[in-house]
Amino acid sequence: MASTERILYYDCFSGISGDMNLAAMVDLGVPEEHLRGELGKLGLPGWRLKFSRASKHGIGGTRADVDLLPTPVKAGGLGPKPVSHDHRAYRDIKAMIEASGLSDPIKARALGIFGKLAVAEAKIHGTSVDEVGFHEVGAVDSIVDIVGAAICLDYLKPDRVLCSSVELGGGFVKCQHGLIPVPAPAVVELLKGVPVKSGAVMMETTTPTGAAILMASVDEFTDDARFRIARTAYGVGHRDAEIPNLLRVMLGERDLAGRTAAGPDGSREADAAGVLLECNIDDMSPEFHGYLFDRLFAAGADDVWITPIVMKKNRSAIALSAICPAPQEAALAEAMLRETTTFGLRRSQFRKTALDRETRTVKTGLGEVRVKTGYLDGEAIKSKPEYEDLRRIADERGMSILAALDAIRGELR
Repeated sequence: MASTERILYYDCFSGISGDMNLAAMVDLGVPEEHLRGELGKLGLPGWRLKFSRASKHGIGGTRADVDLLPTPVKAGGLGPKPVSHDHRAYRDIKAMIEASGLSDPIKARALGIFGKLAVAEAKIHGTSVDEVGFHEVGAVDSIVDIVGAAICLDYLKPDRVLCSSVELGGGFVKCQHGLIPVPAPAVVELLKGVPVKSGAVMMETTTPTGAAILMASVDEFTDDARFRIARTAYGVGHRDAEIPNLLRVMLGERDLAGRTAAGPDGSREADAAGVLLECNIDDMSPEFHGYLFDRLFAAGADDVWITPIVMKKNRSAIALSAICPAPQEAALAEAMLRETTTFGLRRSQFRKTALDRETRTVKTGLGEVRVKTGYLDGEAIKSKPEYEDLRRIADERGMSILAALDAIRGELR
């Protein structure tokens, strides 16, 4: 029996912004109360998220608004005042998300989106990633947009996220530093290697927040997406233009066999080529390795690892390796050069071979668990429970993760 995968497709014919993305996700079926409840775990005061029906050019959809609420003042004050758009550094936003009550997968996805922005902004402003001061992105509404995007994607759980060419718009936009050209520098930096269009309207259609959501979430950018559409939804923007200010998203499925071709060993070859970046390091303290891994994953790495080696003059050293999709090569190379002591990198291209796979949620005696199954020519040959679900069950039940794994494997057998 052919295996299928669940597809989420972004049709960015009129670009994407953070609020349009949230609106589209709710229009697609993410419950409003689930989203608000999860966002409440941030402990971020002074906001209210509203959804309403709206339309552009006769096409109906959902509109999202993040309202800033007045904060009470102590006796003797002049009354309530609105929450200000705080300018937060990346390290502060990261600390807030890590300390929240959100699940680990949502935290990781939200930090991945902010990490993309931090790398882009650091390059534009000539500063380090942790010291980047987010302006508009540091505001309460943008934090809600980005963390909300992570919550929605975690709720929908697509196996693969696809995206069309991205419309950027044109003209100029006013920001913290004055008038800047459209697309904004951060958008240009973020969307390196991505198919884009521009000039459909003289306004900003893709914001830095929207671009970062795409770059942290999309598996493949293509205008030739083939799948069976199950649901279509629209996120309505706040501006009027010659083209409808809408983000269209689709949820569907397709047969894995239709996406891949058999490799020489009978496994499945992935669509896109990958890039391997490597360097040898003999003069960097191991205490920085954890920080380094965070930066490389934020820059777009799919995997990062270290191999102990011995270099010239019999020096103990490491070989640092990272792989990424081709569109993320430039950002990953820059992060590796900035965040390590190396003076150069090695680059090589490769193609992945991977089994067809599907992830489904299974009810067990310990609770619901996502199980990933690998297929070879339509035959299921291996499966395993997802680590994050095992960890959650172990914490909730007060048992070891190995005991949780043994119990669930027994039920699956």
